[in-house]
Amino acid sequence: MLQVEVVSREDYLSFIQKQPWGNFMQYPSWAEVKTEWKNDLLGWFDAEGRMVGCALILYRKLPGLNKYLAYIPRGPMIDWESKQIQDWFEPLFEHLRRRNVFSVKMEPPVVRAEWETKTIKGYLKEVRKHGLKGKRLLDLGPDRVDPHAEFIQQELAAMGWKQKEGEGGFSAVQPQYVYRLPLKDRSLDDVFAGFHSNWRRNVRKSKKQGVEVTVGGEQDLPEFYDLLKVTAQRDQFMVRGYSYFETMYKAMSKEDPNRIRLYMARYEGKLLASTIAIYANGHTWYLYGASGNEMREKMPNHAIQWRMIQDAHEMGAHTYDFRGISDTLDESDPLYGLLRFKLGFGGKACQLIGEWDYPLQPLLQWAFDMYMKKR
Repeated sequence: MLQVEVVSREDYLSFIQKQPWGNFMQYPSWAEVKTEWKNDLLGWFDAEGRMVGCALILYRKLPGLNKYLAYIPRGPMIDWESKQIQDWFEPLFEHLRRRNVFSVKMEPPVVRAEWETKTIKGYLKEVRKHGLKGKRLLDLGPDRVDPHAEFIQQELAAMGWKQKEGEGGFSAVQPQYVYRLPLKDRSLDDVFAGFHSNWRRNVRKSKKQGVEVTVGGEQDLPEFYDLLKVTAQRDQFMVRGYSYFETMYKAMSKEDPNRIRLYMARYEGKLLASTIAIYANGHTWYLYGASGNEMREKMPNHAIQWRMIQDAHEMGAHTYDFRGISDTLDESDPLYGLLRFKLGFGGKACQLIGEWDYPLQPLLQWAFDMYMKKR
């Protein structure tokens, strides 16, 4: 029988750093970034007292009630290969009930299906040829489906977990569809050769025209943020306050000097593009990107991505993760652009098993859902 206990930061870090499923959103530094949430660092222990799993739990209090929503971003870090998935959750639920939690939300780091770039591009030709509308990734048979991932979904549903369907492949919190570039056992020449010919040409063009990509520091965050606001206005999305990025940079770099990097692409001193990359457990994530409205013909976005990919490879990353994409294959859909740019780098689209909710108090969960729908 497994037991769940609160563990020290040191013990937690020692464990998660060795986990193949490890995700930066399950590290203690992510709890420091999410200042509006309380948190626990939990460990699972077997009968011999060995730590065999861990989870960062974020808690948000309901207004006016001593009840909490618990959220496990891209976790928990348990043995997802197990045939006895339910054994991991009963002790977790027991702990969360003691914390006055009425509902649990999680996004397991489990990939269900994958589509290679070649497969997607072949289907897009057919979509164009026949004038098809509204097509999505699931209309195209995946190159690979993991039967164990489907077993996990089956077991979670049998336990009472409810899968939350997002719109356009996006849930309320993290995207269900991501785009990943495999780096393991590949040279940089192999990786670059896998780019679309136009993307290779754009990388070379950017360098030839004098765009320089460097790694910045905390002192460069204000410049990044100013460019991010330009991007947000152009692409019509909301942007967090500056203090969020300042807190993120400080918390992550303190935890590990290699955890977070700020990239700056400049031409003659002018910042054209800037990005934030996160590294953990042999995995590099492209977390935020900003670009200006001027001199876009110098292809700074291609240059900065190539530099991040090179650095990820040098650090020994097995995966470079472009993060969220929409599942749409309809080129008239505004969300298609999220996929179009990333396809040029020759990776694969991945469908995770998504966002799941477990109502520890079903009536309160129902009331909470009604409240959220009316907001």
